[in-house]
Amino acid sequence: MSNKQLDSLGSLENLELESGLSLVPRIKLLLTIFRADKSVSAIDEWKVKRSLIDYFKSSHSVSVPEEDVEIRRFKDLKKRKREDPVARGSLVVRDLGFLSKALGVKELNEDGDRSNEELEKKFVEWRKGVVERMEGMELNLEGTKFKLNVIVPASDDFEGMRKDWEEMSAFGVRGYHRGGRQQPDTIVLRGVPSRWFAEPRVSSKPSMLVTHTIFSAFGKIRNLDVAEDNDIGKDADEDEAEIVSGLQCKIIVRFEKHRDFSTALKILSGRSMEKQGTRLKADYEVTWDKDGFFRNARAEKEERTRWEPASGEGPRRQYHRTQYSPDGKRPKRFRE
Repeated sequence: MSNKQLDSLGSLENLELESGLSLVPRIKLLLTIFRADKSVSAIDEWKVKRSLIDYFKSSHSVSVPEEDVEIRRFKDLKKRKREDPVARGSLVVRDLGFLSKALGVKELNEDGDRSNEELEKKFVEWRKGVVERMEGMELNLEGTKFKLNVIVPASDDFEGMRKDWEEMSAFGVRGYHRGGRQQPDTIVLRGVPSRWFAEPRVSSKPSMLVTHTIFSAFGKIRNLDVAEDNDIGKDADEDEAEIVSGLQCKIIVRFEKHRDFSTALKILSGRSMEKQGTRLKADYEVTWDKDGFFRNARAEKEERTRWEPASGEGPRRQYHRTQYSPDGKRPKRFRE
């Protein structure tokens, strides 16, 4: 797909990628639940789910499956202060077909171009309205009252991320020279299944070659790194099962051009990843690299390879390994 086609991709359109992967629009809300009365009764996660599902059905005529509402209560609730949250979670609306009509946006304008700017603006305003109506909402669960705090994930707010990098570049924060022309070029993707980026029938570990092929759809890649990601979503205060090591991976992609980076981040923001032949949906987190991952890695490598020979000794041979090579091979980060 060309840059022009990527730029014209609407907020409610899917994007097909290599290896049977696709990016599908969805609305995700992060929930934090507080007590709204003096009760010390334990929170019932199932009742909270049903209450939220019923709310979306009655207020927005939207059906949300139970598996798309996640509520996790905190540990030791009796030891927590009254103003502390008792649970947190998320709610995902995946079927957005109703929005095309609800937003009143025409598919094509007179010139035959998609009215993406109008659609994007109305979509963001509709989502903002949903958040505002839910913020502070009281849940009455058989006499026990709880209060909701609702926000949109930072990784779903592309305009917010763009504002951050523009301010960072302007004020010279974290290595960005003030007044310079340096612009971010690296995205960080967390929480995607490792096997989706593996070579079929070869390994369940993510492959650099497969990953490079998938993300090349957004533009020419300068650097690429793939590693296990076992810490995403973990919180020591929550009651949850232990995450099995190696199931998810973290992908860091550095593009040759800032424009390709910006396009990739915008398309990845507000979407989930799906794979043909499976019902699993990956609600990943995506952001831009604020810390200069590849620049720091290069500096550390140069520091390790710098060596001054003692008198009478010849120069030591130095070995350099690149992040990505044409044959798709790289130093292994996983034990086979």
